[in-house]
Amino acid sequence: MTTPTPEEARTQIVNMVRDFVRRDVEPVADHLDHEDIVPHDLIDKMKDLGLFGITVPEEYGGLGLDYTTFASIFEELSKGFMSISGAIGTHHILTYVLTHYGTEEQKRHFLPDLASGKKRGGLALTEPGGGTDVANLQTTADKDGEEYVINGTKMFITNGRYGDSFLLLARTDRTAEPNHSGISAFVIEKGDKGFKVGRDLDKLGYRGLDTCELIFEDFRVPTENLVGDVEGKGFGMVMSGLETGRINVAARAVGVAQAAFNASIRYSQQRQTFGVPISQHQAIQLKLADMATKIQAARLLTYDAAGKKDRGERADLEAGMAKLFASEVCGEVTMEALRIHGGYGYIKESPVERYYRDAPLMIIGEGTNEILRVVIARQLLRRPEYQI
Repeated sequence: MTTPTPEEARTQIVNMVRDFVRRDVEPVADHLDHEDIVPHDLIDKMKDLGLFGITVPEEYGGLGLDYTTFASIFEELSKGFMSISGAIGTHHILTYVLTHYGTEEQKRHFLPDLASGKKRGGLALTEPGGGTDVANLQTTADKDGEEYVINGTKMFITNGRYGDSFLLLARTDRTAEPNHSGISAFVIEKGDKGFKVGRDLDKLGYRGLDTCELIFEDFRVPTENLVGDVEGKGFGMVMSGLETGRINVAARAVGVAQAAFNASIRYSQQRQTFGVPISQHQAIQLKLADMATKIQAARLLTYDAAGKKDRGERADLEAGMAKLFASEVCGEVTMEALRIHGGYGYIKESPVERYYRDAPLMIIGEGTNEILRVVIARQLLRRPEYQI
């Protein structure tokens, strides 16, 4: 169970982030997106705000905030520039896994630098052959004395170019049944032979943030970097961490959708046709009503999942539902925003086209919505109240 963040403290922190976004992020967001520039200066300011340690316990140098506040922060960041939230997205999956599953020595060794932002983290999970089917990953970690030798390739890794530490999943037992029981989690760090950052990936959206492939060729990791000092538990650790990942992706989707709605309602009151603002036309009013209603529903699902996580309850179903619904709403709302703006929404002078390009990331990230639908249905069918 997470210690609830007092309402006054939450309000202060969220307002601080909102001010940062309005003052520092929004004025440069379009430039960063168009030129695909990683904003190291903004990331440094996020470090100063403590955003690299949102949920890390205070004893390890973090802010020790709850997941409701965590979601609020991601929503605010994404209203300004969704990519900037990515700098701390999978970073927080790494800190979550270390906080909940790491040994005390691992927590004290890794968490302070991660919480301060001195080291930027990421998740080395997805591979060229797939990301959704985690249990069949191909990267291997073979024990050799006091080290593990890692071989394999990871793909679509956020913070891959400029990150320092990564939570990596690799197969330590090739014969384990079921497959996932042979997977272990490691904290790996750049700097040693055998760890290569491959190509930078040129993306449709989510620009202004490094996304790369990572290549491991006989990369040696000390045994003390095995999370929890136990083999075969990595799959469960990361699945638990992905609950927080799906909450943050849902919150990002809400933020982008809200930004698109805000732009649309402003534009509809300025743009005139037939002698009146287009907001006076019923066709536009119907769109605005549906957009606002869907955004609020997505927001409530997101904070419901965050609340369950705060109470220490299992939240994978709720986090999956929130991510599924919020990301689909984001795609719908950004499309409607483009339609309301007409031709002006289609040109790069308007942020609306950026919102539209960013939206698909939330649909495919942290588990595609197709697989999430399957997972949600299977969980529901296992519940006692639905048995016949």
